[in-house]
Amino acid sequence: MAPTLATRRVSIHIPGFAHVNPIPAACRIGNLLVSGGIHGMDPATGKTAESLEDQLRFMFQHVRTVMEAGGGTTDDIIKMSVTMKDRTMRPALNVEWLKMFPDEHSRPARHTSEGNLSPGMLVQCDIMAVIDG
Repeated sequence: MAPTLATRRVSIHIPGFAHVNPIPAACRIGNLLVSGGIHGMDPATGKTAESLEDQLRFMFQHVRTVMEAGGGTTDDIIKMSVTMKDRTMRPALNVEWLKMFPDEHSRPARHTSEGNLSPGMLVQCDIMAVIDG
């Protein structure tokens, strides 16, 4: 995954997750990794999961996989932006958030907003990370 002399920008693609448009799941330049929209796509079917809980579980699973494919871990995430169809569903988001970031002294910043999402999609996030090494 290290950049070659020909390019310093590295596109990150992960198995079981793809955008409809010809864009990667994330991109890395140097030690900075930024993702596109990451949502609750079931990696086995390629379809958005039906329940909010399943969408959240898959979304956080994809976040972890993106970070690993980009050469880092979830400890390298400095910000996560989350868009939800309905912000009153944040307690369900917090369940997965606390699983991924249990240490209250070492959590990334997070912004949660309400917005229009593709049909069937209840939640989507994007991340920014700084990866050492």
